[in-house]
Amino acid sequence: MRRRVGLACALLLALGCAHHGASSKDGFAPEPPRLPAEQPLADSVTVGLWHFDDRSGPRVLDSGPFRMTGVAGPDSRIEFGRYKSARSFAPTVQSFVVVPYNPVMESPRGFTVEAWLFLNDISTYELSAIAMRWSPDLSEQSWVLGVTGRNLVATASPSPGWFNDVVGASFTGRLVFAFRPETANALQRFSSSATLPMNRWVHVAATVDGEIVKLFIDGQLDVQFAIATGIKRSEAPLVIGNALDPRHLTDASGELKQDLTNSPLPWYALNGFVDELRISNVARRSFESTDAR
Repeated sequence: MRRRVGLACALLLALGCAHHGASSKDGFAPEPPRLPAEQPLADSVTVGLWHFDDRSGPRVLDSGPFRMTGVAGPDSRIEFGRYKSARSFAPTVQSFVVVPYNPVMESPRGFTVEAWLFLNDISTYELSAIAMRWSPDLSEQSWVLGVTGRNLVATASPSPGWFNDVVGASFTGRLVFAFRPETANALQRFSSSATLPMNRWVHVAATVDGEIVKLFIDGQLDVQFAIATGIKRSEAPLVIGNALDPRHLTDASGELKQDLTNSPLPWYALNGFVDELRISNVARRSFESTDAR
């Protein structure tokens, strides 16, 4: 899988095709930021930082030290963001960003994932994906950050239930974080006490230090939980704005797409925008970009 997605990335970088320009989408699109603010910067504990300020094309550049360039699906476009530009995601199969696996992504006992999020709508299924290293293959499940959906039973196309255990009994619209532990223990899952706002930018973060998991909303600690293990290592890529099976990605015609012959549906696609996604190899205690809200 790593070779396949890595090959796709190399091909797309060489071709420079599949133009993605700024465009409006269905739903409420955020306006440009009205107040001056500085973007977060990569520091000594940053593993990857995706500003989503790419001017066009499928490439999603990483400003972190390891330059882990991602590739956007054709339905993930460039829009106004919390800072400069952002990636918009639609409830479609081909709306996603994939960053190929790199061993530097592994930081089991010191970890933070954070992003600015703008929700247009809540999914009718069990989860909307913000970012994850997760797939239906148990050997490729490390962690997932998302928003609990309505989980409606009466839907025309019921979901495959990939995240039923992740969301558990969490209420609709909550920030949810889960990971597979290093040991053989059961899935570790955590949910915010606050409901995420709609139609405005909100900063979300999850941290792990091997003893405590913390969830933050707009830079403020929302909940914390004691744990006794770190995050399982895997060879899963980083997927942003959707959940997909990496084995079903193709690079046909110079674009990275999900193979529709496998009949995937956009069960877990995010309907909204993501900006300033950062992964760190420590459990951060504060988030500088939230000071300028």
